[in-house]
Amino acid sequence: MSAQTYLAYDFPLLSAFWTMLWFFLWIMWFVLLFRIITDIFRDDTMNGWAKAGWLVFCVVLPFLGVFVYVIARGKNMGRREIKQARAQQEEFNAYIRQTAAGGGTSSVDELARLSEIRAHGDITDEEFRRAKELVLTGHGPAESSGSTPYASGR
Repeated sequence: MSAQTYLAYDFPLLSAFWTMLWFFLWIMWFVLLFRIITDIFRDDTMNGWAKAGWLVFCVVLPFLGVFVYVIARGKNMGRREIKQARAQQEEFNAYIRQTAAGGGTSSVDELARLSEIRAHGDITDEEFRRAKELVLTGHGPAESSGSTPYASGR
């Protein structure tokens, strides 16, 4: 008499669980593969031949290549990622500081400065009118990063 053997996969709920588990592991492996490929190109200490070798190893023998890379270079992989994240954060902070510091002056500030200079008698009404037109059309000193021609005084 033969007894019928049931495996865990024969039950519908466990079948769905195993399917989701394998799908999750498959996706995680792809994520790891792409992170390793990114790390290969990010590493400045490796020369071109070493990068090509690791890349070929990870593409031709993907499972073995990924596992060997993680074992051999996994510790520094995290350090390189942290280093890149810090560099990006510093660049972003520098950009924010530069922008918040008012890297350029607005048209209103330029017009106010022009009015002061004219009130002091440093420029004529005609020079004021021309400079005002330049500022209002957007071709004036507010658009340039250099010094303003009318701010130097006489």
